[in-house]
Amino acid sequence: MGAEEVEIATRCLQAAGASLETGDRDPVYAFLADDVEWVVPARPLHGIDEVRNELIWGLPPENLDAEVKLGDVEDLGEGRVRCDVREVYRWKQTGELAHERLRRIEVTIRNGKVSRWEMRVVG
Repeated sequence: MGAEEVEIATRCLQAAGASLETGDRDPVYAFLADDVEWVVPARPLHGIDEVRNELIWGLPPENLDAEVKLGDVEDLGEGRVRCDVREVYRWKQTGELAHERLRRIEVTIRNGKVSRWEMRVVG
């Protein structure tokens, strides 16, 4: 089942990256289990309702464009998948690099849905 879990995780990570660029979160929510555990540095959230209502997604300011680059997706076994994600922010006016961040995201897939999302800032 590892390939299926990697595929689900990859599609969820792509949707999350696109949401940073577009502000549309609905495609991400479709991947989440009702009882998802969402662990981020600010605080953990429990359940899809808390994620929808309380998660601060962090959009780039009006003067920045965001681009999300997924690294290799790694199958850790037992439904766990890890990926390093680079967020690149550029000034809209010039296209020059404003800043970038590296995050490590580990998701757990159960019954075809993301049951746990853990994100850490690593650079």
